[in-house]
Amino acid sequence: MTSGPASLRVLVVDDERPALDELAWLLGRDDRVGEVLTTDSAAEALRILREEGIEAVFLDIRMPGLTGLELARVLSRFKQPPPFVFVTAYDEHAVDAFELNAVDYVLKPVRDDRLAEAVRRVVDARGTSSPPVAEDTIAVELGGRTRFVPRSEVRYVEAQGDYARLHTAEGSHLVRVPLTSLEEEWRDAGFVRIHRSLLVALAHVEEVRMDAGRCTVLVGGDELVVSRRHTRELRDLLVRRSRPGSSPRS
Repeated sequence: MTSGPASLRVLVVDDERPALDELAWLLGRDDRVGEVLTTDSAAEALRILREEGIEAVFLDIRMPGLTGLELARVLSRFKQPPPFVFVTAYDEHAVDAFELNAVDYVLKPVRDDRLAEAVRRVVDARGTSSPPVAEDTIAVELGGRTRFVPRSEVRYVEAQGDYARLHTAEGSHLVRVPLTSLEEEWRDAGFVRIHRSLLVALAHVEEVRMDAGRCTVLVGGDELVVSRRHTRELRDLLVRRSRPGSSPRS
C-alpha cells in the first residue's frame, strides 16, 4: 500500500469482530499507520480515547448501545477532535456523517485503494496540529442511554464498593470505576482524598469548618467529614491554591 513514514496511531471501532479484524489488518498494511488499536464497544472507545494518544478513529455506525454517530458527536466536543472516518455497510447516513465533520465515509466491503484514500484524507486533516486532547468527561448510564458528564461538574466522589458515585449540581451518577482509580487519574485536576471513601474537587470547596478538632468541608451545600489523617494535607492544599498563580497541585 502507500509508502511513507509510520506515524498514525489509529483506533478502529466496530461491534462485528470479523469486520473489526479485517479493517485493522488493512490499516496495518498502510505505511502511514504506525499502530492500530481495536475495540468492539463505543463506550470502551471513549476510555481508550481518554487514556491513549489516538490520532485518528475509524468507526462503524450501527452498533448496540452508543452508535457510531453518537460517538462522533462526543468526539466533536473534544478540545482537539481527532479526524474520524465512518466505515459502514449503509450509505444513508452520509449526510449526518459529514455534518459531524467526518473526513471520509467508506462503504463496506472495503477496498484497498478506497481505504488508502481515507488515510490520505486523515493525514491531510491532521496537518501539523498537535496530538488530540480530549475534553475531560466520564460516561454514565441513564435509563439505558449514555450521558457524558464533564469532570469540571463533579463536586465530589463517593466510594461504593468497586463503584464510585459522582455528585454534581444535577444529582449523582454511579460509575463502574473504583475510587482509587479516579483519585490517581484526577489528582492533577484538583481532586483530593479527604476520607477513605471520599474525593472532593478543590474548586468546589466553599468552606472549611473546624469544631473541637473535627474538620468538615462544605461542597455544594453538603457537609463532608474530613478524616484526621487528611485534615492537614487538605488545609495546606487549599492555602496553596488560594495564592495567586498557583495550580491545584502546586
